[in-house]
Amino acid sequence: MNAKTVLITGAGSGFGRDTALTLAREGHNVYASMRDLAVRNRDKVELLAAEAAEEKLPLQIIELDVTSTDSVNRAVAHVVAEAGHIDVLINNAGFAAAGVSEGFTDAQVLNQFDVNVVGVQRTLRAVLMHMRKRKDGLVINIGSILGRVTFPFFGIYGASKFAVEALTESYRYEVSQLGVDVVLVQPSAYPTNMYSSMQFPSDEMRVSEYGAIGEIPGTMFQHFTTMFSAVDAPNPHDVAEAIAKLVAQPKGTRPARTVVGADFGSTAINRQTEPLQAGVVEALGLGRLATVA
Repeated sequence: MNAKTVLITGAGSGFGRDTALTLAREGHNVYASMRDLAVRNRDKVELLAAEAAEEKLPLQIIELDVTSTDSVNRAVAHVVAEAGHIDVLINNAGFAAAGVSEGFTDAQVLNQFDVNVVGVQRTLRAVLMHMRKRKDGLVINIGSILGRVTFPFFGIYGASKFAVEALTESYRYEVSQLGVDVVLVQPSAYPTNMYSSMQFPSDEMRVSEYGAIGEIPGTMFQHFTTMFSAVDAPNPHDVAEAIAKLVAQPKGTRPARTVVGADFGSTAINRQTEPLQAGVVEALGLGRLATVA
């Protein structure tokens, strides 16, 4: 196996933690990053470090806050100085929000996009300059099926993931001739800490004005809780396995989008829009950008 140097954001729990361990177990040199190592995520750091040490995995934990350009730049500079380069960037950091959309304040929406969208842009700006110099690299952005289909009451979160769709697609074309591959993973609902750390509308008065409609999100969460506790509950490790498969595939052979889990029609949308998008690029006279050099 060709061991790669991997930087992954949001590696403290959920998909990020599992993916970091999965790739390290396959022999990749993994830099598992998260914010506030000393206080907020101290317990997560200790648990991940202990597991990596016990298994003697090539995994290091570094501090990286995707909402801070300085933090992102410092983390990337550290990895490049120590490892020499970054082969794979996995943009996993993010959080979900659910509830009556009108109940979310401007500040809440700005925070959602700062983490889920601008955070991706920050890491891309920091890492791509190094990948372009080497004319090699892989970027895996973690989106969601909610970037393709819409669940009522997930509009704010879905909007951020729709934005990640557009960013990923555009970057895929823009850096294809520079040797860099950019792909998207679209997970469905899985039993991870995403639900325990979910953000809800802070304007409770506005939500109350919706009456019975405003109570629907609570019912939806009860359904998810029941589904996740069932014997046949979806396994979050599916996502780590899908990411590991993408890392292992040769450049130029990776699919632009990979749906993981119950797709709610996302696979069909991907399949239907792919030729339409290709036609748009051809119409612009830029068809050559569709193939990774």
